[in-house]
Amino acid sequence: MVLKKIVHLFFLITGGTIGYLYIPDIIKLLDFTQMEWVLSPYLGLITGAIILFLFSFLVADYIVDFLRWIEEALVKIPVDDLFFGSLGLIVGLVIAFLINIPLTDIKIDIVSQVLPLFITILLGYFGFQVGFRRRDELKNLFNYNRKERDKKRVAEGEGTEQSQPKAKILDTSVIIDGRIADICQTSFLEGTIVIPQFVLGELQHIADSSDALKRNRGRRGLDVLNRIQKELPVKVEIYEGDFEEIQEVDSKLIKLAKVINGIVVTNDFNLNKVCDLQGVHVLNINDLANAVKPVVLPGEELMVQVIKDGKEQNQGIAYLDDGTMIVVEEGRDYIGKTIEVLITSVLQTSAGRMIFAKPKLLEKAL
Repeated sequence: MVLKKIVHLFFLITGGTIGYLYIPDIIKLLDFTQMEWVLSPYLGLITGAIILFLFSFLVADYIVDFLRWIEEALVKIPVDDLFFGSLGLIVGLVIAFLINIPLTDIKIDIVSQVLPLFITILLGYFGFQVGFRRRDELKNLFNYNRKERDKKRVAEGEGTEQSQPKAKILDTSVIIDGRIADICQTSFLEGTIVIPQFVLGELQHIADSSDALKRNRGRRGLDVLNRIQKELPVKVEIYEGDFEEIQEVDSKLIKLAKVINGIVVTNDFNLNKVCDLQGVHVLNINDLANAVKPVVLPGEELMVQVIKDGKEQNQGIAYLDDGTMIVVEEGRDYIGKTIEVLITSVLQTSAGRMIFAKPKLLEKAL
């Protein structure tokens, strides 16, 4: 492991340096030998290097685990959070440096040495916290300035290019649904398709479920993602960041949409409502499916196949290609047959649309 070797090398160099600088003085202080060669700094270098190198085998694993933990924590932090936190840290350290310049000239040790260190740590911490916690406001400020420059260029006749389409963020339900792949294939969705890592984690958890139905749904979702990424002409990005302070995946999606100024794509009614309340753009594929259903009006004629009987006496049930149910009055005798029907009425309900019809043969008989 490279990181472990680096830790051993650090202890080796540190031990050699300490041995070279301090071991001869320690031997002189103890005064237990008069041999000059024992007081050689090079012997101290070798001795110190060996001692700390051997000591590194006891603590190297703990140090490597700690460094791995820091690495994983930094990787999970979204880029904009890390950027604005680091920006605030830099500003805090610069202010601390300017404040400490006159303090170093004061002859009192506690003021010239201890106080500057305290001020540096304190202002660095406060700078990081301000940059991290006010990142949304700072980002909006930068976006506002950019929009103002764009408006100015447009006013001057320079900004003729269209703005790039917003990224589309997929939630778990729309991936499992599967229709999103067909929508992407038709090129109706513009821009980059963003798949958050925490959505992939939830999908993997569903695919590993002990429940057979959930397991099949999760695996279908993974197959849909594989198709979108490898077969369809769309740009797909995996968002590696996470929001540790937020537990629910839906809340993380809304936060991500605000951070990257994206659009949530879902078929979850509740998520749709929450996005509307929080001012996040959302695309609901159920709304799209309802919008593109064929329009039928009373008096029109259709060819349908009656497949089962209805709830009421002598009723038959048929379906359009999009799944819309047609209730055929006096259609029970035509079950299993394809007949021509006449639309009598159309009923729109919260569950969808229902069409009522009757066989055209009966209309002709009348």
